[in-house]
Amino acid sequence: MKAARFYDRGDIRIEDIEEPTPAAGEVLVKVAWCGICGTDLHEYLDGPIFCPTHHTPHPISGETAPVTLGHEFSGVVEALGEGVTDLTVGDHVIVEPYIIDDSVDTGPESKTYHLSKNMNFIGLAGRGGGLSEKVAVKRRWVHKISQDVPLDQAALIEPLSVGYHAVERAGEIKPGDVALITGAGPIGLLTGVVLKALGATVVISELSELRRQKALESGAADHTFSPAETDVVAEVSKLTDGRGADVAFECTSVQPALDTLFDAIKPTGVIVVVSIWGKPASLEMQKLVLKEVDLRGTIAYVNNHPDTIKLVESGKVDLAPFITGRIFVDDLIGQGFDTLINHNETAVKILVTTDEQRLTEAQG
Repeated sequence: MKAARFYDRGDIRIEDIEEPTPAAGEVLVKVAWCGICGTDLHEYLDGPIFCPTHHTPHPISGETAPVTLGHEFSGVVEALGEGVTDLTVGDHVIVEPYIIDDSVDTGPESKTYHLSKNMNFIGLAGRGGGLSEKVAVKRRWVHKISQDVPLDQAALIEPLSVGYHAVERAGEIKPGDVALITGAGPIGLLTGVVLKALGATVVISELSELRRQKALESGAADHTFSPAETDVVAEVSKLTDGRGADVAFECTSVQPALDTLFDAIKPTGVIVVVSIWGKPASLEMQKLVLKEVDLRGTIAYVNNHPDTIKLVESGKVDLAPFITGRIFVDDLIGQGFDTLINHNETAVKILVTTDEQRLTEAQG
């Protein structure tokens, strides 16, 4: 079967590999669509980061490079391993793509398994990936979805879960709350639609005119401003009668954006840092102290997929506007990675398939 394999920085190859078979307790998923994530781009440009090297196996998966990429994917159940009785061949599913040690509690009440030692992801550290025809996944990480949800949109439930968890980390969101987001990339936009579904008024600060337009057209934001052209703090003050934003989300990993949030947040407000920072940030501690601001981090998701799926199935979130491209796996680098690296203003989420007929039907 075809698969996109990460060998090393700048070295991803489309190869034919052996099809997996589901072991006891596993589900064989025929992949429909897989999104290209910013993490995939970082591996290509700067890796290996999450991916193992050729000489150092991942401590849980035991795999070394090359590994199959892709962790934002949807598909159809093709076969069930021994002991799996609560799914049926033909079910539509998505995958919560974790690689976590078997000793860690991943039950429905756990709130910390995503922070466990050596945590990693299917499609980065081994165990197959969504940029292939099929993948065998432990039953725990497979989530059934309604067949009313198109499979291309279902592939966005994984990044939507990141936004859902970020909003959860902020605490209770009440209808009428004003939320400020810096950055209208995929995660900023998807965080926005979660907030909108909860009744918040969403303001996005974003330099790119195209991204600001997408935020409005997709329903991810009520108001957008360019920090290069507008005093974002003043605009938020106007919108809140001088109170300041109730909650804020940092989705850029850029220092001026973080500074803006501290100036725009209300006293006792919450700032959630969603972006991955590759360098230290500075913080005017006096602003945090004198406004009693809560500064919180968030990473990935933890038991958020069921509620995120319900949000999509209910129709409160429409993921279709965020799909800006569909390509065949052979074009992964030229039409996928190149666009997202060099022309990222023009794209939000590019989906990849190994099924030429599925691609033709989607484009037709």
